[in-house]
Amino acid sequence: MERVQFQQEQMLTELKDLVQKGLFTQKEIKQIMQKRTAFETALVRRIPKKSDFLRYATYEMSLEALRRKRAERLKLPKGPPSVSDYALVRRQFQIFERALKKFKGDVGLWIQYIQVAKKEGARSLVGRITARALQLHPNVPALYVLAASHELEHLSPSAARALLQRGLRLNADSVEMWREYVRMELNFVESLRRRWSVLGIDVKGKGKESVKQKSISRNGGTDGGEESNLGGHHNEDADGMDVDGEEELGEDEAARKQILEGAIVKAVISNAVKALPKIELFRSLHEMISAYPSPPSLREPLLDHLHAHLLETLPSLPAAIKLHATRYLTPDLSGEALVDALRTANDVLSESVRTCPAETREGVATVYAEFIEEWCGKKDVDDNLKAYLITSLHLLIQHLSSPIPPPLLAAHVRLLTRHQPSLGSALLPPKVNSPEKILRVARKYTSRAPTNASVWLARLDAEKDFATQHADVDTAWAEARGKVEGAGLEDVWLWGLRSCLPSPKHSWTSEPLSEPATAQDNDSQAEVELLEHLLRDSKRIRDPAAASTVHEVLLIRYAAASHRALLYQIAHEHTSQAQPQARTIAQQQQPQQQERKQKQKQRDQVARATRDGDTTNDALTQARLARVRKLGTAYSSTARVWAEVFRQESEASSAAHARSQSGSESACGSGPDTDADGDARVLTAVYEFWRQTDGVEATVAWATWLLRNGRGKEAVAVVGRARSVLGETAGAEVERRWKTILDGDTGEKGEGAGEEGDGVGGTEADAEQLDADITVEDL
Repeated sequence: MERVQFQQEQMLTELKDLVQKGLFTQKEIKQIMQKRTAFETALVRRIPKKSDFLRYATYEMSLEALRRKRAERLKLPKGPPSVSDYALVRRQFQIFERALKKFKGDVGLWIQYIQVAKKEGARSLVGRITARALQLHPNVPALYVLAASHELEHLSPSAARALLQRGLRLNADSVEMWREYVRMELNFVESLRRRWSVLGIDVKGKGKESVKQKSISRNGGTDGGEESNLGGHHNEDADGMDVDGEEELGEDEAARKQILEGAIVKAVISNAVKALPKIELFRSLHEMISAYPSPPSLREPLLDHLHAHLLETLPSLPAAIKLHATRYLTPDLSGEALVDALRTANDVLSESVRTCPAETREGVATVYAEFIEEWCGKKDVDDNLKAYLITSLHLLIQHLSSPIPPPLLAAHVRLLTRHQPSLGSALLPPKVNSPEKILRVARKYTSRAPTNASVWLARLDAEKDFATQHADVDTAWAEARGKVEGAGLEDVWLWGLRSCLPSPKHSWTSEPLSEPATAQDNDSQAEVELLEHLLRDSKRIRDPAAASTVHEVLLIRYAAASHRALLYQIAHEHTSQAQPQARTIAQQQQPQQQERKQKQKQRDQVARATRDGDTTNDALTQARLARVRKLGTAYSSTARVWAEVFRQESEASSAAHARSQSGSESACGSGPDTDADGDARVLTAVYEFWRQTDGVEATVAWATWLLRNGRGKEAVAVVGRARSVLGETAGAEVERRWKTILDGDTGEKGEGAGEEGDGVGGTEADAEQLDADITVEDL
């Protein structure tokens, strides 16, 4: 507490000055002292938290914003600055300095400190902070970018260039660093162009003659040239000087012209491509150069230079081919320009599919299919353009030799299924302009690629939309499950669940049901039965790895479906039992002469409802336990499955507890309430099964639930038994994670710049909305 008292003593001068200026009252100063004392006490704990420092800094920022608003409203006379004018800002910096002593490895904290210093206009401090941060974290590109942007803001491009070059030496594989370096050089060229334009410097080659005339006039004027010469040697010297002047002038003009044409930027792009020949770099530079507000005379040569390197470095990469083909498709295109650019891109991509080597054909076909589907899916694209793209794909498939890449087949069927109702038979090719022809083509494609999941999924969607009998859809789905292999197998097995059954809108973790959901109950029960059939059917998959993956995915869906089905069943029974009680409440409005009889009858009904409620809770617990035991004995449930079941059951108990605490349920009841003992029994059963597949996760989750439900001693006992039950290594991991949970440090020690929840970035926006009449207590 001595350190807290020391900090309190340091505040006295500034607080007195705030009172003397009339910015705060004595009562508000006491509140400030109390708040600061609480913050300082939190900071001197044995294991400090980053969130405590950030909350303290946020409070000081809000206090400084309030001080400025009040000073502006009171219109205090200008004079020499006093201690209160800078003390609150200085305290913010001190808080960050103290935090960085504890959390030097937190890059996000360094970045927040830099942003706060920049907002307060502390230019020299920003430079010192970035220098210290770069010493500790030389491999973080974001710090170099921040430092370089700070130098550029203060008109020091040479320092910014040096910083970025230093960062590139240490982080040559960073796309962000190269992008910002190219952006900085673009900014430099643009600033030179504007400056030379203001100064009237001509860089178009028209300045030679004027400078030559000035040189002649300095040597005696234009008239009487022979009289002005004193001899032949003098003439030779003068001519030599004129030639040198013209050569220097020509070199200067050529240099200026090359700079404005982007010679520096082109050199940086070449170095970037040499150091990092990846499509991510090309895509990032293309987007940045295209969006940069530079004249077309500069932008187009730079893009040409970039794409020349792209074709030279990554000539056969599918993503590079697509980037080069679509370079002219900018968001601002419309009308005839859009049609021309789209036709050019389509021709380049389709020709690439025809001429590319066999080993890269499927990849190029994939990007072409993505291109067609992307533009056909845009709402602002004309139907004629969509029909043109679909027809181009149709013709390409017809002219390609076998085997045709499956991505083209799948995309063709998807596009026909999706756009046939809107385009109609007039715009589509004659061979695929009706539902019957589309189904025929889809079935033909699945015979060409019988094991490809994407082609089968496209056909199944077509069958669902165009088939005349539901049996055809079931037959196609069963055939797909038996033939598909490799990637996408689980999507095929789950297709019927997504396409044929409505998605449920309620669960135990959502809002309680207001009425018996008979239709939803039937849908959930049908989904459970379908999943049980699929689980039995999945045993026929020949590949063991694929069978395990599909079985796990189906089990997770089965756990969720059985969870919902149980909810609807118990909710329906609960509502049926609660109806007599509802009628009793309605009868309270009867005439006064029957009041005594009704009160006695009501007491009997309440007692019966209480007994029924106990019976309902017990039945619910038994049903939940039966579901858990079935998952554990009838199927090979994995750790992921048990984690999902534990989450369902724990959230169900939390939701029921919240409803009972809020008292929002009416007398009729809107859903079943679980009891604490029943929840513990169910979760214990889940934990015992889960522990057999993943002991660490199961133990931590079970102990955490016990702790949050007021059973701390049981939670400590579970963690204490971890070493003996799970072994030394797993037990140590459980204890480490348990300590993290108790300390409450989850998510606070990340070193990334994108942390959420601990930031102070919104303080500036909040400060702008502060009213001068707000009180310190409101802060």
